[in-house]
Amino acid sequence: MKETTMEKDLTIQGKKMTGVEIALPGAPLVLVHATGGFVMCGYLNIEAADKLGTAAALVRGVKTIDDLLKAPVQAVSKAAQGKGVQVSMTGEKALLLLG
Repeated sequence: MKETTMEKDLTIQGKKMTGVEIALPGAPLVLVHATGGFVMCGYLNIEAADKLGTAAALVRGVKTIDDLLKAPVQAVSKAAQGKGVQVSMTGEKALLLLG
């Protein structure tokens, strides 16, 4: 039986983060959480993050945590903008700003 959920501890430039991959129909849900926010795949949305006042960035077309780190940010919550996260930077760069 294929594992459906994978959690991975990451350290990027000394900052600790947690990545999660959940196998869902059609595509996996992929998210990496830093201390001050997270980068998520297209299964989740910026509107919800804004409503909750959460710092979040959205990337699309990713299947793994490694893909998420390399992918360009497509959308950013207001709270993440306040931390310097911008559209087109990589997921990794966004996480460093959120960490």
